[in-house]
Amino acid sequence: METTRLPRYGDELVVRIERLDEKGNGRGTTGEGDLVCGVRLRGGLPGSVVRVQALARRRRIVEAKLLEVLEAAPGAVAPRCPHFGPCGGCAAQHLAYPAQLEIKRARVAEALRELVASERVEAVLGMDDPWHYRNKLDFTFGARRWRTEDEATGLPADFALGLHVPGMWSKVLDVHTCSIAFEGADALLREVRRLALARGLTPWDTRAHTGLLRHLVLRRGVRTGQTMLVLVTSERAAEAIDPLVSELLAAFPWLTTVVQDISTSLAAVAVGQEQHVLHGPGTIDEVLLGRTFTISPHSFFQTNTLQAERLFEVVRDEAALPAGGAVLDLYCGAGTIGLCLADADTELLGFESVEAAVRDARANASANGIHRARFEAGDVLDSLARLDPAPWRSREGVLVLDPPRAGLHADVVPAVLAFAAPRIVYVSCNPDSAARDLAALLAPGEYTIERVRPVDLFPHTPHIETVISLRRVSPHRPPDGGSV
Repeated sequence: METTRLPRYGDELVVRIERLDEKGNGRGTTGEGDLVCGVRLRGGLPGSVVRVQALARRRRIVEAKLLEVLEAAPGAVAPRCPHFGPCGGCAAQHLAYPAQLEIKRARVAEALRELVASERVEAVLGMDDPWHYRNKLDFTFGARRWRTEDEATGLPADFALGLHVPGMWSKVLDVHTCSIAFEGADALLREVRRLALARGLTPWDTRAHTGLLRHLVLRRGVRTGQTMLVLVTSERAAEAIDPLVSELLAAFPWLTTVVQDISTSLAAVAVGQEQHVLHGPGTIDEVLLGRTFTISPHSFFQTNTLQAERLFEVVRDEAALPAGGAVLDLYCGAGTIGLCLADADTELLGFESVEAAVRDARANASANGIHRARFEAGDVLDSLARLDPAPWRSREGVLVLDPPRAGLHADVVPAVLAFAAPRIVYVSCNPDSAARDLAALLAPGEYTIERVRPVDLFPHTPHIETVISLRRVSPHRPPDGGSV
């Protein structure tokens, strides 16, 4: 191509991929001087040299399509899953797992570079076996099947059960196997597809807003072996759904519970407004660190049971909670972290904005005999404003922050600092928002970072969880200048 202009659609470029971005895309550069552009390549691996075709340019970022790998990346391997690529569920199956972990550690270190030296970011706690770890799968029925280059002929174009192709929300890739799904999920997926096709049940059409079958959700209690199947449909249609469920139960007698969730919403989410329990109790149980948690169809729960236990063990280590201590758990969800920290003598208070999660947290506390736990629904900032921090400062305790990907609201930071907790444990699912929040928490000079411990809950994806522990190093000064 010419070197006197920026890349255009159709241009071919040779690029060295330098890093992965937060979505797992390979990133490199092309051009010189005033003509330098970033290149974004889905599936690109750091260290590889590739020939690509420009698909679009937005400002100085070129969206590219891979044409040829000229030099393979260190650690490049053949992906295990036949659906890797168009599926989009995994971004890095073609990279050896140890290399994935090092890239994730580097990502955390880069995000926190202004706050902590790179060598203080510990090695990522990965999995011994990074396959078949997901305990929850959300598959989509679609009336427009995404056609792959190597697919068999004669497949129906108007039926698919699988996952949306990235960037193509009206198209669904027909998925027959998933290398990160719990054992047994593939068989359930294939049998639901077979029965739906045999019975002529129509999939949901996202454009026409017609069809019966919308989503298939599978959940497994890894420690209990209990399995839930949820069919999300547009209407009850008992004459169609009940016989299908009967055949499923005959084929899979180990299914613990089956729920039909009816959704009339136009949004493509696997959450309905009306539930019918068609088999079993409508819930399953899971065990984390000796605590039992009940999971309903809409419950939030960590999707990797084994690594969630490692994550909570790290949080417990960093909290260093003494007997009879106190835990203030912000963004507590269903209470999993707080309840894994607490014992019968622990004062536990959790705040969460989602009322359904708070109901789950209260039930989980009762089931595990944690009677001094209290969970409140409402905005975290409003909840903190109503809470007197003095009793919490008078006893040894820890404040746990586990915010959503966007991080803390700016006004939450001074409210957190006002509590003057001896320790803060920040659980991050987004290194960039964590860096912003931590900078604000450290700015007054009252806390210091003790440890940064990443944990990999999502092998073969760009996501990384990180536990950052803060220790208080200066006395709390009340606003009036008096002493505590």
